[in-house]
Amino acid sequence: MSTPGHDDPLSKERSHLAASRSALRAMREDVESLDITDVTANWVNAAVLESQIEQRIKALADLSETPLFFGRLDYLHAQGAEQAEGGDGERFYVGRRHVHDADGDPMVIDWRAPVSQPFYRASKKDPQDVSLRRRFGYTGGDLTAYEDEHLLDPAEAATTSRLLQQEIERPRVGPMRDIVATIQPEQDEIVRAGLAGSVCVQGGPGTGKTAVGLHRVAYLLYAHRERLARTGTLVIGPNRSFLHYIEQVLPALGELTVRQATVDDLVAHVEVRGTDEAATAVIKGDARMAEVLRRALYSHVVPPTEGVVVVRGSRRWRVPVYEVEEIVRELLARDIRYGAAREALPQRIAHAVLVQMERAGEAPDDRVQNAVARNAAVKALVKSVWPQVDPARLVLRLLADADFLAEHAEGILTEDEQKAVLWVKPARSVKSATWSPADAVLIDEATDLIERTHSLGHVVLDEAQDLSPMQYRAVGRRCTTGSATVLGDLAQGTTPWATRSWAQALGHLGKAEAVVEELTAGFRVPTDVIAYASRLLPHIAPGLTPVASIRENPGFFDIRTAPDGTADVVAACRELLEREGSVGLIAADARVPELAAALAAAGIGHVGPGEETTRTTRLSLVPASLAKGLEYDYVVLDEPQAVVDGEPDERTGLRRLYVALTRAVSGLVVTHATELPPQLG
Repeated sequence: MSTPGHDDPLSKERSHLAASRSALRAMREDVESLDITDVTANWVNAAVLESQIEQRIKALADLSETPLFFGRLDYLHAQGAEQAEGGDGERFYVGRRHVHDADGDPMVIDWRAPVSQPFYRASKKDPQDVSLRRRFGYTGGDLTAYEDEHLLDPAEAATTSRLLQQEIERPRVGPMRDIVATIQPEQDEIVRAGLAGSVCVQGGPGTGKTAVGLHRVAYLLYAHRERLARTGTLVIGPNRSFLHYIEQVLPALGELTVRQATVDDLVAHVEVRGTDEAATAVIKGDARMAEVLRRALYSHVVPPTEGVVVVRGSRRWRVPVYEVEEIVRELLARDIRYGAAREALPQRIAHAVLVQMERAGEAPDDRVQNAVARNAAVKALVKSVWPQVDPARLVLRLLADADFLAEHAEGILTEDEQKAVLWVKPARSVKSATWSPADAVLIDEATDLIERTHSLGHVVLDEAQDLSPMQYRAVGRRCTTGSATVLGDLAQGTTPWATRSWAQALGHLGKAEAVVEELTAGFRVPTDVIAYASRLLPHIAPGLTPVASIRENPGFFDIRTAPDGTADVVAACRELLEREGSVGLIAADARVPELAAALAAAGIGHVGPGEETTRTTRLSLVPASLAKGLEYDYVVLDEPQAVVDGEPDERTGLRRLYVALTRAVSGLVVTHATELPPQLG
């Protein structure tokens, strides 16, 4: 590894960095100076174009502490016109975005471009025509070191990159960073998988599955920008804290248009003010509820008792009852939404009238058919045979009316299950009902039965192991015509309805054909920490491959008794704050208020989970229920047994503990006044 003052090439690389920053600044200024006065037909076009220009200006921002490029590839031969404008011996600087000079020649190549792929995948065994791969080290935004690999030199042994290790282990303050400089070959294969297929990534703590999912979105937007601009992309996370933690990753890669949401956001048809008992939530989240809802909805369709007479001028046209019955049966047999069939019914009746008109020698057109469909008699018949149904009112009736539920859950839910989902005190209206999160998902299912949900081009679903079957269905209908990237870890399932297998989950999602990839190399969690946490795997996810840490630095790990209770916990926090990086204090939810008071009394400032830390406030106080997906350089884990006891059952509690134990990147201190869970050995 070369450093300042030892090697003249470093000065040349710094010059290229300075020139690239100037070129990026010029690209931004060119966009800022665009005059659209004479190129827009109206104010709507002008507003759209102005928005696009604004997004482009933001995407070209030069983040001062973010390296503009992090690697260099020297190719032995030209790479072909379809890949790059390269000649023999030409080099390419690999960075977060494309930068070109005034003549249009590339100074930095986007990491997603095909010519950049060997930066992540080339090796001594498969050099991919790369003679030299150079990695750069930075302090802030300043280039301070570089490291070379001569892939075609048989005399040079393959070694682990020190700069790569340093970047992986670099302390962090604030939200999640991108990993564009450290993507590993097995991760890169998932990132660059095609848009048409769905991918499920099973990855233990520290394997980078969340980062892989986000970088996959960035790659797909690069490779299929026009298509995804039309159809849209969405990242779904478990909670707001998690989304806040990851929200800067895609903008740092120049992608500003990706929507982020929780499952609760997707199904927010009603105000959620209540919660369910675990057993009730499990039943409401069961996929069988979809059939109960379908039965209840279509029970509103009743056979006609009489035909319909349409009066037009001096003529009367009669559609007999048997013909209306046949139309209704045909619509029920078709696989279309309840609402679409209801809209088709008056048109079908009107068509029957037009047939009679034509037989009588008239020549009606589409305007006549539409007029007949709007006829008062036809509308009255449709209202009686195929009435409108409000999805929230449908779910309200199912949960409040025991007889209605029993009628449509017969053979699907047992009597005990029906009693479990019924409200003890039935609500009188949709607005007054105390809806739970599971109820909102049921309403979303009913809504989709009535009217098709809009489908996106690609959806990323993170921490997917915690979703119920009905929640999977809610996500799946957002990508029925698109693809999905599913991210999760079966060992970290901490809901009573957590999925037991990816095959089941993908089936509920509607993506049974998805390829399941497993990441087992741990880049973020220290060796000693992941080995300790893995003692829980036989109890929480037997058969799952333990994560194998590839960290050269074993990390800091200590288990301490805490006879003085919170005072010892505060002392551990104060000790870790003397080190560089972020610190997370993770505790059972019930202990958080006491610990917050102790930190305040000790004069130690802290923020909540997912909130941005600063140089002066680097401690986050994190309830165990919100720790999933978050990372800190150092973690103090308070009272492991209390974390286990805070869950409704031991298995879920041990999974919650597994999550809490694996949030540390550089070091972990476990403090306990009570006995540790016996599963930790």
